[in-house]
Amino acid sequence: MANPVVVVATFFPRAGQHDAVHAVIAAAQTDVHQEKGCLLYSLHETDDRFVLIEKWTSAEDLEIHLGTERLGQLVSDLEPLLDSDIEIVQLQPVAHPTGHKAAAL
Repeated sequence: MANPVVVVATFFPRAGQHDAVHAVIAAAQTDVHQEKGCLLYSLHETDDRFVLIEKWTSAEDLEIHLGTERLGQLVSDLEPLLDSDIEIVQLQPVAHPTGHKAAAL
């Protein structure tokens, strides 16, 4: 069985663009949730940033997502609204020494 992959993407809106960034990301969520292998695509926020937490069943499913036209359009729509590049971190699960799953996302 493939290992799940967690991705954390952080977006820093330009001044006055908070609502616009939220709208662009929120509009993509329904489509992404329907993609093969998408287990989680959850948007969170603070005063100065949005954090998107994604979980995919495998690296292969994530690669397919990364190649979709929808994701390309999302990035294009966001670029003029952001203060900086999107920060993306791809994570792999770390096994707990006892095999306990409580910490798994």
